[in-house]
Amino acid sequence: MKKIIRLNNSDTEKSPILECEKTWVFAVLMFVAGFYGAYTYSIRGGVFCNAQTANFIFMAIKLAKGEWLGGFYYFIPMFSYLVGTIVSESIPSTIKKSGFIRWDTLLVLIEIIIVVFIGFLPETAPFQISQIAINFICSMQYNTFRQSDGIPMATTFCTNHVRQTGVSIVKIVKRKGDMSENIKRFVSHILMLFVFVCGGIVSASFCNIIMGKAIWIALIPLIIVFMRLLYVDIKNENNSLSITPKGH
Repeated sequence: MKKIIRLNNSDTEKSPILECEKTWVFAVLMFVAGFYGAYTYSIRGGVFCNAQTANFIFMAIKLAKGEWLGGFYYFIPMFSYLVGTIVSESIPSTIKKSGFIRWDTLLVLIEIIIVVFIGFLPETAPFQISQIAINFICSMQYNTFRQSDGIPMATTFCTNHVRQTGVSIVKIVKRKGDMSENIKRFVSHILMLFVFVCGGIVSASFCNIIMGKAIWIALIPLIIVFMRLLYVDIKNENNSLSITPKGH
């Protein structure tokens, strides 16, 4: 089994690449994130809920126009995102003590439950309900899945992947550092960008056909990830549940 060196609680130790850190898991989650982005933009208020930069900009524009109520409204999705971060940062240690499953696995289950709930919302329901719910789960996903196969990554937006792709290209052209590692990083980030776009394409296509219930399409990749992570937690990595995924 491939081993790497990592730092955990000030002690240097060897640990395997956990299932929740593997590239395929991050790729699937990036696909789902692309799906969320197209979903909320297409039929849930014309916004992106994967990250909060746009909300800060929208708030600033509203405040500059003197639209105070409209500006302060953006504190709602921001607060939802903040709560998601707090929850995903505070709960994992408690879940770890249970000795049954990882927080990463439980998070995907929570995501599945919320997606099922969103799909049941009628078309007349306020957009804010699904927006806030997706803000919440994207925040937790972003804060939980941080590093794939030794490469720092985000699973809910593309900006960092574009930046890292550019960095990898320069290193490859200049033959700087470990070439195999540079190529690996380049391919990994390009893959994440590709699957994100694919998720958006699938989402937009189904939104045109079945509207709000299109969100249920995201259940397919989420259930695949959850079942695999749960199986590994119980069978393959039961003795490694105390190991913290790298990047935390």
